[in-house]
Amino acid sequence: MRWKTLEEGIQQLREVAVLEVLFGRGGQHDNDPDKVRCTGQMLWNLATLGPSQYATYIATIHPDNNRETVGSVTNKLRNYESIISGPVQAQVSAVAKELREEIREKMEEVTEKMEEMMRRNTSHVAPVRVTGPRVRAQQPPARERGYTPRADLWYFLRDHGEDMGRWDGKPTSALAARVRELKERNTNRGGSTKMKVALTSHDQAASQGGARENRVYWTVWIRWPGTSEPQKYEALVDTGSQCTLISLEYVGTEPISIAGATGGSQELTLLEAEVSLTGKEWQKHPIVTGSGAPCILGIDFLRNGYYKDSKGLRWAFGIAAVEAEGIKKLNGLPGLSENPSAVGLLKVEEQRVPVATSTVHRRQYQTNRDAVIPIHKMIRELESQGVVSKTHSPFNSPIWPVHKSDGEWRLTVDYRALNEVTPPLSAAVPDMLELQYELESKAAKWYATIDIANAFFSIPLAAECRPQFAFTWRGVQYTWNRLPQGWKHSPTICHGLIQAALEKGEAPEHLQYIDDIIVWGNTAMEVFEKGEKIIHILLKAGFAIKQSKVKGPAQEIQFLGVKWQDGRRQIPAEVINKITAMSPPTSKKETQAFLGAIGFWRMHIPEYSQIVSPLYLVTRKKNDFHWGPEQQQAFAQIKQEIAHAVALGPVRTGPDVKNVLYSAAGNNGLSWSLWQKVPGETRGRPLGFWSRSYRGSEANYTPTEKEILAAYEGVQAASEVIGTEAQLLLAPRLPVLGWMFKGKVPSTHHATDATWSKWIALITQRARIGNPNRPGILEIITNWPEGENFGLMDEEEQEQVTRAEEAPPYNQLPAEETRYALFTDGSCRIVGMNRKWKAAVWSPTRQVAQATEGEGGSSQLAELKAVQLALDIAEREKWPKLYLYTDSWMVANALWGWLDRWKKANWQRRGKPIWAADEWKDIATRVEKLPVKVRHVDAHVPKSRANEEHQNNEQVDQAAKIEVSKIDLDWQHKGELFLARWAHDASGHQGRDATYKWAQDRGVDLTMDSISQVIHDCETCAAIKQAKRVKPLWYGGRWSKYKYGEAWQIDYITLPQTRQGKRYVLTMVEATTGWLETYPVPHATARNTILGLEKQILWRHGTPERIESDNGTHFKNSLINTWAREHGIEWVYHIPYHAPAAGKVERCNGLLKTTLKALGAGTFKNWENNLAKATWLVNTRGSTNRAGPAQSEPLGTRDGDKVPVVHMRGMLGKTVWINSASSKDNPAPGVVFAQGPGCTWWVMQRDGETRCIPQGDLVFR
Repeated sequence: MRWKTLEEGIQQLREVAVLEVLFGRGGQHDNDPDKVRCTGQMLWNLATLGPSQYATYIATIHPDNNRETVGSVTNKLRNYESIISGPVQAQVSAVAKELREEIREKMEEVTEKMEEMMRRNTSHVAPVRVTGPRVRAQQPPARERGYTPRADLWYFLRDHGEDMGRWDGKPTSALAARVRELKERNTNRGGSTKMKVALTSHDQAASQGGARENRVYWTVWIRWPGTSEPQKYEALVDTGSQCTLISLEYVGTEPISIAGATGGSQELTLLEAEVSLTGKEWQKHPIVTGSGAPCILGIDFLRNGYYKDSKGLRWAFGIAAVEAEGIKKLNGLPGLSENPSAVGLLKVEEQRVPVATSTVHRRQYQTNRDAVIPIHKMIRELESQGVVSKTHSPFNSPIWPVHKSDGEWRLTVDYRALNEVTPPLSAAVPDMLELQYELESKAAKWYATIDIANAFFSIPLAAECRPQFAFTWRGVQYTWNRLPQGWKHSPTICHGLIQAALEKGEAPEHLQYIDDIIVWGNTAMEVFEKGEKIIHILLKAGFAIKQSKVKGPAQEIQFLGVKWQDGRRQIPAEVINKITAMSPPTSKKETQAFLGAIGFWRMHIPEYSQIVSPLYLVTRKKNDFHWGPEQQQAFAQIKQEIAHAVALGPVRTGPDVKNVLYSAAGNNGLSWSLWQKVPGETRGRPLGFWSRSYRGSEANYTPTEKEILAAYEGVQAASEVIGTEAQLLLAPRLPVLGWMFKGKVPSTHHATDATWSKWIALITQRARIGNPNRPGILEIITNWPEGENFGLMDEEEQEQVTRAEEAPPYNQLPAEETRYALFTDGSCRIVGMNRKWKAAVWSPTRQVAQATEGEGGSSQLAELKAVQLALDIAEREKWPKLYLYTDSWMVANALWGWLDRWKKANWQRRGKPIWAADEWKDIATRVEKLPVKVRHVDAHVPKSRANEEHQNNEQVDQAAKIEVSKIDLDWQHKGELFLARWAHDASGHQGRDATYKWAQDRGVDLTMDSISQVIHDCETCAAIKQAKRVKPLWYGGRWSKYKYGEAWQIDYITLPQTRQGKRYVLTMVEATTGWLETYPVPHATARNTILGLEKQILWRHGTPERIESDNGTHFKNSLINTWAREHGIEWVYHIPYHAPAAGKVERCNGLLKTTLKALGAGTFKNWENNLAKATWLVNTRGSTNRAGPAQSEPLGTRDGDKVPVVHMRGMLGKTVWINSASSKDNPAPGVVFAQGPGCTWWVMQRDGETRCIPQGDLVFR
């Protein structure tokens, strides 16, 4: 790094000396950097990186005889500086002072002319100078190279009366030649004083090193699309220009014609880039570019706010910027620290934290060389602040420096090994996504954020808890006196203590994520007051807050890495630039890094999973890295999607807000999106996009099941965003709600019954949640928002639909109108072997009910018949109007608007006649003649809240009931039965009381009657009862008819996932001896089951006759059935939830898990490495006393060979020694587990390897 001042050079020299202290050979120098020998290479580097006035003198210093040290060289340089800055320098300063005075006087005169010109050219928007004296013009680098911008040449020619139309389109060189010609002519002729002033002005503008008299130029940094490094320009500040122009060969995508930029009109292009006047704060802005365009900063950019020039003077353009100037900022409050290493001390007792269960000692590994000096300084500073101290501890963890994005280093320690043996602690840190949802619902105008400085280091630790955090630096062991970074429980403890401090101080409404806090409000002053109080509480509690870490009040702010504005979540510009600037990955690691960078923003990208699926393929361990056309296309597409990602939110509430969930199932996965629309919006606002690929057997689902799955996932995600109380309009590609309320699962289904019960339980329960008179879920069929206006229908179309008016609540009807009110209801029952419906009408004023009955219909048909019956009464008695009250949403919605749509569609929907078309036609005809007002009545209201309207609805409900019934076919009761069936299955087919308690613990309301009915109809429970009544077969020798290897029980056990991705073990138990075989796999699938059986059973023990398993999808499917049939194997499925049926394999599963845990020191750590040994230990338990297969024949044939006369009962399970072919090797121990061909035996060695050994090579122990 180059140095400009002598002190900077000395600092660099000392830093090199520190490196020599740390990495040099011991004994050559002390730990004092000033005593380090200054080598010739050190002096050479110092001279080449410094100013020439010092380089000459440094070259005269000779580092001979090891006499020159860093301290002696430093003293010589300082003496030399005092000499050159003496009398000679004073003379130079005096001359420079006179020149500055002359220049200042000249510049004041020029500035006055410039301001006069700006007032003439910008009468519509005048720049408002906020503070400071006049601004002096800056000299652009282009001028130093002798280049004159086209704009300067154009202004020169215009001022000299040239016809600018003739210069339109001419090259810059032609304009420059004409300027030189005019200069020479005017120089020869002379001219008026005014002309000379103009010529002098433009001579100075066109010559090298000349000042621009009448124009202000500012330095502008621009980051063009697709680039990461910004470019620097000198642009003319021109408030008269309506657009910002930059001379560049880069061509944009949108052509544009600009008049007046260079005289006449010019065809240029428009593109969007990031612009900054400081090089730090960026904002996107459209820029006009072209090879002939001048560099102009127009009013379109300047009116965005106020700016600082190179002299620190502030300029404001436009009224809004002046108003923003008066906003009070939180970073100006007293008590905030300017020290970048500020550390507070929380005023609480020293914290006793969980202590590791065993000692962990890890040596320090090699660290980054660039981090040595910063970490060394940081440890010294932390030691002086009392954060760390020297110690002697049996614990030790390596230092892990982290390079932060702002260029600083963070001292963290690699506590991964310590975290593994640290007892758990209940987590109290909120979910980041939930915080974003909550902040999104605020829809605030102003924000402010507060970041506590070194919050972990502000929390004191108890002395007995400190030794476990020890680390070593430069041979000295330190430990933390405060809460360390990198330890698993630090975020939880820190978040809880900060939260307690804020609650104790009664902090205003805010959101907190560990040490990050945000406040919001509708005005800047409201946010300032909230932030001021929170800062006061934190400072009083003992925390330190850095001034640079307090932001706002502002209308745009970043919190948790997300940009917030008006309650909307946006991707920050720097994130977009970082992602779009990334090059295509060249390895799996780079691909994973790219996916990690974009994965956080997946909610902003529609169908994210489908787009990036080719990228995930190359990251799989079983695949080699190959970057093909599919990957390149996905890489380019996702970067484009990130660059054009939309903002999400805000989440709005209210009766007029429509929440629409679009769900769809594609060929490769599911996708759903949530939108909101309020009256007056032509398009809705998205709240989030979700997508995922199919998992496991989901790809084999039927199209209807896939759509239901997408709706199920969408309802779950939407409930997290908008809550469960808001009404959700479900818009799937195919109708799904009808399947949720059917009486049974379709026969063609591929998903399991438990999965269907899960879908039905969530969706039907969500449909019942909501405000009174509004269902929680209402299914609609509409277009997706891609490329079309969002909404259920056009506003004009809504107005044209004539519908029955909504009736007022019954208790609000005028007394004379109540006689025209009727309550309707319908029901359906099975009487005997026939289905029977009943429709009823109740008159509140007459207190009488009228009913009609029929056969062969449903409860929905009965509701229609009840409406027809009410119309009959009103027509017969010649009522002028009818108030209809019903608890059926189907009837209410139809009379409110559906009837008119159906009539226009000729009583068809999608080419098919609507249901009950004749009844609807009759009702529509009669409603046209008789004014009808309809109101929906909530049928599920507790008696404590029931009013007169609900009581009348209860009366008509009683009138519509059929006394004799077997099954209630009302959809609500069917939904309750589905919930009860799901709870009964999920709880393990327990009894009535146990199932009821299980459901209550999970917030599901069920009745004892529905649970009893489900248990009574459950085939699994019936099979379990039957099995309990019958004496088990194995009591009478269940396996006595099978020989060794002919019958097996198999199952899967789940273990923690290994680094190789394996987390399941296929366990196979031989039924006659209890011999165990194991096979680890990454997924429990039918394919892996077959592979395990063939490798572990068929190849070692021969083809079995019988295999028993449970009813899991990895066992019960067509692939397994086909394989078993081809091999002549009888596959038997156990009774679900009946453990005795799978007794052998369940006992071995328990023994295997216990053994693995014992080998892993109480955990399942490294279970895959211990699996072979654990299997061997399970198989050798009591093997000398356990009988082998029941086989009495002394001779037998195996694979066509004669088996020797040896009793298998005395051989199998025996521990033997295997003689080696080489006399030098020792015999290996093993256990005989099966008979091989001829005179051979299968033996499992201690390391898990199995071998077929001749009997002569076996020695009994």
